[in-house]
Amino acid sequence: MKPIVTDLKFTRFTKIVSFATVLIAAIASTGVTFSASSAQANNASSISQRAKNTTSVASTPNKLEAKSEPLFETAQRLQQDPSQIAQNSSQTAKRTDEQTAIPIQMAGFDLPIWIYPVGGAIFLIFFLPQLGWILGLIVVGEREVGIVVKKFSSRSLPPGQLVALNGEAGFQADTLPPGWHFGYFPWQYNVKREPVVEVPQNEIGLILANDGLPIPPQRILGKVVECDDFQDARKFLTSGGEKGRQLGIVTAGTYRINTALFSVITSKNCAQHGMSPKQLLVHTVDPSTVGIVTTLDGAPIDEGEIAGSIVPDHDNFQKAQSFVEHGGHRGLQEQVVLSGSWNLNPWFAAVQQVPMTEVPIGYVGVVISFVGRSHEDVSGDSFTHGNLVNVGSKGVWVDPLYPGKHPLNTQIMKVELVPTTNIVLNFSSRINSEHGYDSKLSALKLLSFDGFTFDLEVFQIIHVGAQDAPKVISRLGSMQNLVDHVLRPIVGNYFRNSAQEYTILDFLTARSERQAEAAEYVRVALRAYDVQAVDTLIGLITPPPELMQTLTDRKIAEEQQKTYEVQRIAQTQRQELVRETALADIQQKVVTAEQGVKISELEANSRVMEANGEAESIRVTGQAKAEVYQAGVNALGSQGFTALQLMQVIGDNGVRVVPDVAVSGNNGAGLVDGLMGMLLWNQTKESHAENGGQTVTVNSQTADKK
Repeated sequence: MKPIVTDLKFTRFTKIVSFATVLIAAIASTGVTFSASSAQANNASSISQRAKNTTSVASTPNKLEAKSEPLFETAQRLQQDPSQIAQNSSQTAKRTDEQTAIPIQMAGFDLPIWIYPVGGAIFLIFFLPQLGWILGLIVVGEREVGIVVKKFSSRSLPPGQLVALNGEAGFQADTLPPGWHFGYFPWQYNVKREPVVEVPQNEIGLILANDGLPIPPQRILGKVVECDDFQDARKFLTSGGEKGRQLGIVTAGTYRINTALFSVITSKNCAQHGMSPKQLLVHTVDPSTVGIVTTLDGAPIDEGEIAGSIVPDHDNFQKAQSFVEHGGHRGLQEQVVLSGSWNLNPWFAAVQQVPMTEVPIGYVGVVISFVGRSHEDVSGDSFTHGNLVNVGSKGVWVDPLYPGKHPLNTQIMKVELVPTTNIVLNFSSRINSEHGYDSKLSALKLLSFDGFTFDLEVFQIIHVGAQDAPKVISRLGSMQNLVDHVLRPIVGNYFRNSAQEYTILDFLTARSERQAEAAEYVRVALRAYDVQAVDTLIGLITPPPELMQTLTDRKIAEEQQKTYEVQRIAQTQRQELVRETALADIQQKVVTAEQGVKISELEANSRVMEANGEAESIRVTGQAKAEVYQAGVNALGSQGFTALQLMQVIGDNGVRVVPDVAVSGNNGAGLVDGLMGMLLWNQTKESHAENGGQTVTVNSQTADKK
């Protein structure tokens, strides 16, 4: 929006003033009434009325002179007390009623009735605006501010001053708010209606003061004074405001600022001041980053320090004046700005966003601070190879950072990551580790007792505890220094010394013993550096090529010998297999024969034993019978006992003393009788069997035929 400036011209000014003065004086003081009547009706009294009018008109200048006030004073009084407008209007109307209306008759013609509204409209259109201009009326819109320039005054501005405070000619400190303002006459005042200053959301406005006290040489920005966000120019100048760039800023919003005193830099006009719109944005720090601040104003940093110390009550550098008043230093700051949005003056503070310090799982971070309080060692008497300090002091912090993200100022602090898991360091060029600590390590070149040079790969496993990590860093500076300056000399020198006590074959054939000896030696040596040696392992051993050829030939011969031995054993086993196969083929016959022999032997033994048993039985029986006979003889005598025994034998054996059928006769008749007797006996025997063994006795007598 362009400012509206009232232009004044002298010719127009004189004509309008003259006409308006006469017109207003006539209307306000005399109350002249214009009336039109017909010439015929007033013709009779016109002569006498003219005489009266002549007398009345003659007295009119005296009334105007007595009752009128200077136009300028009346306008000022009305401006100072607007309530007098209604009072003066009522008084004027009363005077008009009391005065005698002077009808003006236009001789010879009558005025039409429509001439009166047309004349009133012409008056409102052409003369009423000029009336406001004459009264010094200035109308300021709702979104405008009036910048007053006084053209002339009895007093002049002091040298070096741009804005007037006491009515001097030039730009005035006080502005006009929205509304109607009287008394700013165009011949004395020039009022510029400027649009209000708008600062968009998510932006800030920078202030450049065109007047005020000089900025002290030790500072580069004007101090902040209470002036209602630069809307009260008078208060800014009377409170010691300084000209030039300001520490204070205006945030998002609308402001009625005196643009004659202040130049407000926003994103719309920043290019005119050599800035970019990005510099006027509200500074936003991402959640995963931290803002490192460098201030451009304040006291110089103390000698020997690289960053300004932390000062209180400046709300993350948003209250620049409070920062300066509390002794803040210009330059790099210890304090950081965390995630969020901040209204920072780019003339006062520059912010560099860097990623937060991340300590991975399996590591701790040892902080080395280059700023802080006095250096006081808290490591104790037992630790004599370095110093440890408390958190916040300058030096190596005694407490490490555990896994996570930490908002550290990496410009004034250094974090050494120390792995707390087991680390494998490879003395080999074949294997590369992810941690990279062993990138400079290679296989050891050793000289054996028998004069051979060979390469030896070693794998060393170490562990650094979380509480020992600050000691390691304080003593050695970094994990890489631990590997390069401690571990490599210890392991290398041990194996070089040990190799000269053993032949190369000892390393090849008894590597387990050499490995155990090395592990124990390294463990004791690293413990002095607060490092735990978990294990020492021997890897690939590379003897000289000629020795390797000899060993290879020997090994081949040994393997051949083993092969021959295996073949001999195989042949022997084959022979055994053939023999066993043949035996298996005749095994059945052999078994049968063997079993037959065994059966025969058993049968012979059985018979022998049976004969022996029978002989023994007969002997015993005979002996018993002999004893019985002897007893019988002794009892019955030999003849009596003999007869008894004979009868007993005949009875036991069923010896028939008498025949069952006796046949006797002559001439062949006896044979037939004998056959008949036998048949009869057999039938009798069968009947005896059927009857349960009952004996049937048949007595038959056969007569001898003579």
